[in-house]
Amino acid sequence: MNIQRQETKQRMSRIVIHHDTVYLCGQVCADASKGIVAQTETMLDKVDALLLQAGSDREHMLSATVYVRDMKDFAAMNAVWDEWVPAGHAPARACVEARMARPELLVEISVVAALKQ
Repeated sequence: MNIQRQETKQRMSRIVIHHDTVYLCGQVCADASKGIVAQTETMLDKVDALLLQAGSDREHMLSATVYVRDMKDFAAMNAVWDEWVPAGHAPARACVEARMARPELLVEISVVAALKQ
């Protein structure tokens, strides 16, 4: 099998690459004391960094699952998302309301992307 794992710990790897597909573990914000806009921005910054590390980028995203603590933040999160996703490169996406690992977290994302060729 052609499976590469990066930044592996007991519970998860931050990046798993299988053949030409990149799987990122769930990403959250850099500072959970901020509001939904800042949390979404820094969460997506982490996605950018991990995709780059894996040999991909946001233009190669295949799917994303976004978890929001409260759907009242859906529009504000989407405003940041819409600015971040390159035109014509929107992945398949789902967004669900979910409890977070810590109550101050407002948003989390899980991403699957193709490697850049």
